Amino acid sequence: QVQLVESGGGLVQPGGSLRLSCAASGFTFSIYAMSWYRQAPGKERELVASISSTGGSTNYPDSMKGRFTISRDNAKNTVSLQMNSLKPEDTAVYYCKVKRNGIDYWGKGTLVTVSS
Repeated sequence: QVQLVESGGGLVQPGGSLRLSCAASGFTFSIYAMSWYRQAPGKERELVASISSTGGSTNYPDSMKGRFTISRDNAKNTVSLQMNSLKPEDTAVYYCKVKRNGIDYWGKGTLVTVSS
């Protein structure tokens, strides 16, 4: 029932920008916090950003602060990730996630490749 569908990934040059989107369905989107994670080759999945249900609070690891911005539109059931000043080390599959009733639900991911 819960579905998360990411989009917006692709190839971008170092220093460039991308905006990822996640379309949610199958649950009451507006009452859940949402998160973006990523997994790079050979690395563990890591948190990129999270946002509270209303959008009033956001959280980022230090490495993402100042470059990545998470936002949501509860009227459209979407959560976005604006990525600026991209670096090759940002190359990863980016996933949208929600925890509902103690269970994590993940999208299938969208690949971001930062390369010249």
